Amino acid sequence: MTHTASRAARGVPGEPPAALPRRALRAAAPLFREIGDLKRVRTAGCAGSAAERSFLRAWAALARGADPGEVAAAECAAAVAGARLAGVDGPVLRRCGLGEREAADVLRRSVEAHRARLEPRTLARLAEALPGLVAEPPGPSGADGAPRFARALCAQPRAGATRPGRPRLMAEPAESHGDHCWATAVCAALLADAFGADPADVFLLGLAHHLHNAVLPDAGFAGEELLGEHLPGITARLTDRALAGLPAPLAARLTGLLDAREETARPVSRAFQAADVLDRVLQVRHHARAAAFTAEQALGEMRLVHDSPVADFHHAVLAAAGTGEPGEPERPGRESR
Repeated sequence: MTHTASRAARGVPGEPPAALPRRALRAAAPLFREIGDLKRVRTAGCAGSAAERSFLRAWAALARGADPGEVAAAECAAAVAGARLAGVDGPVLRRCGLGEREAADVLRRSVEAHRARLEPRTLARLAEALPGLVAEPPGPSGADGAPRFARALCAQPRAGATRPGRPRLMAEPAESHGDHCWATAVCAALLADAFGADPADVFLLGLAHHLHNAVLPDAGFAGEELLGEHLPGITARLTDRALAGLPAPLAARLTGLLDAREETARPVSRAFQAADVLDRVLQVRHHARAAAFTAEQALGEMRLVHDSPVADFHHAVLAAAGTGEPGEPERPGRESR
């Protein structure tokens, strides 16, 4: 988030927030955590994360004049399906020999796994968009024609956690601005019905809310505070520069939406703000989980050695090797007699 608005536009500190769709937020949060993992999914033959490729694909479609509502629905459907399927998307399924109906059924099963997480109207939009995800693909990523600023955002790292007057807290690998903007756009569109917002508008706002960072490296909130009175002008100039390369109707729509970055008065801004803060916090929680990860979690909770015809043999090998399955600590140097 870029803090360029006036204090009045941001709201009064201590003022109670307007009513929130608490049930919808609580239901969606676990799904958003899984969607966020697409920032870390990579596949052979494709540059960047699955999230970055989706970000570029969305911008390429918008730059070609595609309807924003259709783009939002397609990318949200792909994201929810990918939450469990990871890099196994529609084009991959088609290249593996599945027909359109078979591939769509696989994606539909993945979406159905999250039925309880989303509003009925949202699920209906996703279901309608699924067949389009398995049509003959336009290329490995569908990102041909993405604007230069979109590619720059995928190369621009996020700052990490910063606070004025203190050293930054950095966690590697850093996500890109393409990752974050894509996740914010998708999650905002998935929350749109709960907030009474237009899914296309919140999707566009999520995609575009860091246009200035295509040029301006991210120094976080601490850096923004040091830029001080120069920050609003910098942000406006760089945003206008990016918008100038887009079709005029799209640029005009984005210009009107970008004011919602710094307030919570309208449904579009509230859905966007909810998605933005959830993605930022879920990203930090990902790093915390990764840092605390143990082999016991992989072997026990995640069943790394899963049920299969050879599972008993695998367990016997691990026990003989002393690799420390749950309940059996590692015993280096133990030999079989």
